[in-house]
Amino acid sequence: MARIFWFRRDLRLQDHPALNDAIAGAKAEGDSRVFSVVSPKDYDDAKSFSPIRCESLFVSWRSLDRSLKGALTVLDEPIDGIIDMARRHGVTSVHVSAAYDTKSVDYMKSARKLLEAAGLTLVVGPSNYAVAPGSVRKPDGTPYRVYTPFYKAWDAIGWSLPFVLEPGAVFERDATLHVGLESPEYPKKFAGKDTDFDALSKIKAGEDFALRTFARFRGRGAHLDYQENRNRADLSGTSHLGHALSHGEIHPRTLLAELGDSPGEVTFAKELAWREFYADVLWHNPTSLTEYLEPRFAKMRYDDRTELGEQRLAAWRSGLTGYPMVDAGMRQLLTEGWVHNRLRMIVASFLVKDLHIEWQRGAEWFETWLTDFDPASNAHGWQWTAGCGTDASPYYRVFNPVLQGLKFDPNGDFVRKYIPELRHIEGPAVHEPWLLIDGQSHGYPSPIVNHSEERDESLARLEELKAYK
Repeated sequence: MARIFWFRRDLRLQDHPALNDAIAGAKAEGDSRVFSVVSPKDYDDAKSFSPIRCESLFVSWRSLDRSLKGALTVLDEPIDGIIDMARRHGVTSVHVSAAYDTKSVDYMKSARKLLEAAGLTLVVGPSNYAVAPGSVRKPDGTPYRVYTPFYKAWDAIGWSLPFVLEPGAVFERDATLHVGLESPEYPKKFAGKDTDFDALSKIKAGEDFALRTFARFRGRGAHLDYQENRNRADLSGTSHLGHALSHGEIHPRTLLAELGDSPGEVTFAKELAWREFYADVLWHNPTSLTEYLEPRFAKMRYDDRTELGEQRLAAWRSGLTGYPMVDAGMRQLLTEGWVHNRLRMIVASFLVKDLHIEWQRGAEWFETWLTDFDPASNAHGWQWTAGCGTDASPYYRVFNPVLQGLKFDPNGDFVRKYIPELRHIEGPAVHEPWLLIDGQSHGYPSPIVNHSEERDESLARLEELKAYK
């Protein structure tokens, strides 16, 4: 009997045990057909996405369709479409990968009820993590709240070798139900935006591109220098696999299998473990997607919703704060739909500690724009920087945007790349243009706040918070 495989955030064929289960089940019942489906309606908040994020999704789906040799069925409504497809082709089992983020868990619970009411069995296969969230526990059975001991336990559990695609599958498209990714009008309908996506950027995505990207990363030895260069915004020291991991175009197990024990490779593995740590924390604390992991920080004084606060938030979003390293990061986000990880920390610290805006406002903006958006990493990356998340010494860390620029963009090349108003300034002086006679002669704004004063203000607000029990 044929099976349906519901692709969601697992857009690959190799190292995909859930897909293998679907293929094996179909073959065992004498029908090797697998109807592979995807639906933009899985993203119920897509109309809030930026055009570049919407485009990134379609590039990924189109790539998966090519891998399936044109056999991907795009459904307008996922549940109704799957039920209709199952009835048309005599299917009784629908396969999907396990999901662990808050929204997906709720969504899949609802989907299971609807599918079972229609007489279908939902078969949930292994996750897109090397170690599934909830698996790593302390000796007393409780979850970890601190990364380092989590990492040690995570590493001790380990993972299998990558899975090879089960042979013998016949992937088919239901042409009647397929609504199409080919027409330029469909992406606009999905996104609710009259945007020429294909003219917007040069986004590349898909399983094959992810594998080639990782091969290039290793081929140029960047994995060996990763420990030293991953924080340098002016160097290509990162893997650029965030999009692929977020969309499940490559499994972290596939990456881990190729790593050795050099310092750079160990650090790279630890970064993958951070992703799994945050997924674990969100799994055990589902409300922390939008609420404070440390609840008392909800009582801190913030400047949200004030006229001045909203003006400053708008300047931050647009990359017009007057602090070059902050603005370069925000403009990189608007231009590429991606931000270097060091810059994510810098801009997040500036929003929360210098502008006194709650972390959720920044997390929402990242969700709108990031093509590699991951719910757990986004929420808890922001909370870590904001000082209300998983950190043994949280709130006292306040990033100085000038010093961060001098350290991680020492010659100012990253700043000049994204801020044309400052390209006339040579060397590290670009990080403090207000000190130069002609530093702001091309229209770059003055700093909207004094960092030293706002750092003191943040710490004063922390002292106020200590009065709450």
